This record gives sequence, structure tokens and C-alpha cells, in this order.
Amino acid sequence: MNVIFVSPQFPSVYWQFCAALRRNGAVALGIGDTPWEALAEEVRASLDEYYWVGDLEDYDQVYRAVAYFSYRYGKPDWIESNNEHWLSLDARLREDFNVARGPRPGEVERWQSKARQKPLYAAAGVPTARQTMLTTFDETRWFIGEMGHYPVFAKPEVGVGACGTRILRSDDDLRALLRDCGAGGDGGDQPVPYVVEQLVEGDLCSWDAVLDSGGEPLFENQEEFPPSMADVVHGGLDMSYRSCPRVDPRLSELGRRTARAFGLASRFVHMEFFRLRSDRPGLGAAGDYVGLEVNVRPPGGSTPEMMNYAHATNVYQVWADMVCFDERRTEPDGTDAYCVYASRRDAHRYAHGHDEVLARWGAAVVSCGRVPDALSDDLGNYQYTARLATSEEADEFVAYVHEREGDCHGDQAGVREGSGGGSPTAGSGA
Repeated sequence: MNVIFVSPQFPSVYWQFCAALRRNGAVALGIGDTPWEALAEEVRASLDEYYWVGDLEDYDQVYRAVAYFSYRYGKPDWIESNNEHWLSLDARLREDFNVARGPRPGEVERWQSKARQKPLYAAAGVPTARQTMLTTFDETRWFIGEMGHYPVFAKPEVGVGACGTRILRSDDDLRALLRDCGAGGDGGDQPVPYVVEQLVEGDLCSWDAVLDSGGEPLFENQEEFPPSMADVVHGGLDMSYRSCPRVDPRLSELGRRTARAFGLASRFVHMEFFRLRSDRPGLGAAGDYVGLEVNVRPPGGSTPEMMNYAHATNVYQVWADMVCFDERRTEPDGTDAYCVYASRRDAHRYAHGHDEVLARWGAAVVSCGRVPDALSDDLGNYQYTARLATSEEADEFVAYVHEREGDCHGDQAGVREGSGGGSPTAGSGA
């Protein structure tokens, strides 16, 4: 089997998908925009061959790379990046080289559209926030009134994370959004690529899975993101989230139903949900899940590493098992736990220095270090990741890492509550 992997060097852990493919006997071929000599040694060792292009955004360069691999190794069986930014590129290459497996451009476009996701959620029987496309002031304002007035949440119709999101609290905010989107204010008559939807109060969770060709999960994971990514980015907050040792059966059922409705198969997926903190007429009761958005790739950054620690397994190998054998051949090797990510921002001063954090939590810390600048808006500037047995220990770890200079014990408790209490926004996760 010949597998072409786009951008194996970024995120920095993604070379492990390629290494897992090679362990399963596949030929792993990489295309990236980092020169060979600048690649980390582990990236080089994970690949059978690498083709450097000056710019992955230049389709002609990437096309020539795939053509070269096709000539040298034969027709590719799989083209993948597992990266949101390159999903459309992957799909176009599959279509142009007639790769049998994997979504084509039309499918990816449908999955990435927040508006086109709504009827698919409805087909799955999964409740979602009411939504409309942002058009003119009058039309959008009427819809806001129908939903129950401000505040509402606005986000790009196609996008990921909190980039471009905002909360609208007044007519002036709506006019500003129309102006910023180039709609021309009240008189605009052209749709703009934004959606406006109900503001949902809840805790942000995700159902992550590696799906086989029948859409059934070979691996499942539940993440919890307190607070939402929108609040983290817009408020400059410290970031924390966790991979949980167990998956709520109710969330698992909703994830499976959503996968079937979306036609998802042979993929790593990351589906985001709100868990309601209070009864919401038309959406559900406290504790129920509401669909937010579907991402047809793994959760961002180093989250696959967190899944490994939480579930004592190797999700890269599980994914490679799916690609090569359409079954799981990698079994857990240990006990499950909470794997918790807590990051800091350079702009803040913290009560406990790096050495103190390691002295207090070193036995549990599985990684720490600088976050790449490209991810720092969402994920902070410096991260500590720890594996802990209980939710209470996870809360304590986050509170310790995030405690600011001048905080008293009561303030630290407030950080702990904020880290575990969710956020009243419709922002998305990683």
C-alpha cells in the first residue's frame, strides 16, 4: 500500500502517523514545505521518501510531487494530511489522481460548511442551535428577534476554532459585523460568509473517534474544554482541557448517529458538542448534549498524544490499522486516566515558576514546552501536560499551573472553578 501524507512535519507529532503506517508494511511518502535538511530526525526516519515543495498552497507544485511518487511507486492508495488546513487539498489530489478511498472535494466542502451541517444533524436526530446565514441587517435582525433577542453568536460559515468569531450583544454589534464582512451595513444585498446562531450555555465536549469503512468506531475518546476556545482567544485566558478516561455512553451514541448521517467512514473525526448546564426549551434538559460542529480530522495540536496517555494506547497506530487493515490491531497496554493540558501566556506572571511546577507535579507531567506560534492564540505560549488518576487531581493541577502572582488561596479556588465550569458561548474547541 502506498500512502502519501501531506505535511508530516507539522503539527510536530504528525510524523507518528507515517511511522505507524510503515510498521504496518505500508510505503509512507511525505510532501511538505520544510526542506529535508531542516526536518527533525524522527520525521525523516518515519518516511520512505520525502518531496519538498516551496509552498503547499501552490497546487501545481504539490501535483507534481504526487505525480512523481505515482511514477516511482505506483498509483497512491491513500492521500491524507489529517490537518484541517489541508483537507481541501487532500480531496482535490484524490480526485485528480483518482484515488479510490477518501472524500472528494464536494464531500469535504459539505462537511466544512456550518450551514450545510445543520440538516445532517437533523437527520441524525441531534439537536443544534438555531442558525441563519448573515445577509442584510433587517433579515438578520428579524431572525435574532425570533430566537429571543441578543446576545447571539457569529462565526465564519467555513472555519475552525475561534478564528473570526464574535458575540453580538446589540444592533451596533450587528452593524459592525456587516461592515467588517463587506456587506455594506443595512443596504447590503449579498450574502456574506458568516452564520449567526443562538448563544448556547454549556460545557464544551468532543467525541473523537477513528472510524472504519462502515463508520463504526475502532477507538473513542471524550474531551472536555473549559472554557470555550472563543473565550480563550478573545479574553486572553489561560487554556486547559482534558482527555477523559471514559466516554459518556450518551455522547458515544450521538457521535455514532452523527457519523452515519454525515456519511463519515475510514477517518479520524472530532465532533464538538455542548453539554447543557440548564434546561433549554427546544434544545434539551440540563446534562443533554447539543451538536456544535463536525471536524473530519483529529483534534488539533498534540491532542492525539493526550489520547495515548488517557487510554494507554497508540492512536497513530490505531489510525494506521484502519488505513491498512480496516480493523483495530492495537490494544491498550495499561490503565486509563485523565490527561490534562494547562498552558500559560507570556503576558501573564504566575505564582509558581517552572521548577516549582515540576517539583510539585513532575511525577505526573508527561510533557512540557513552548507552543508553536501558529497555535499559540488558541493553546497558549507554554504548556504542561499531565496524566492524573482523578478529576479532582486534574482540577488541582490546572489551578496550580494557572495561579497568578498575587492570587490568594480563594482566588486559586476561583481558577479551579473556572477551569471546570464551562463557558456560556458557542465557541468551538481545538
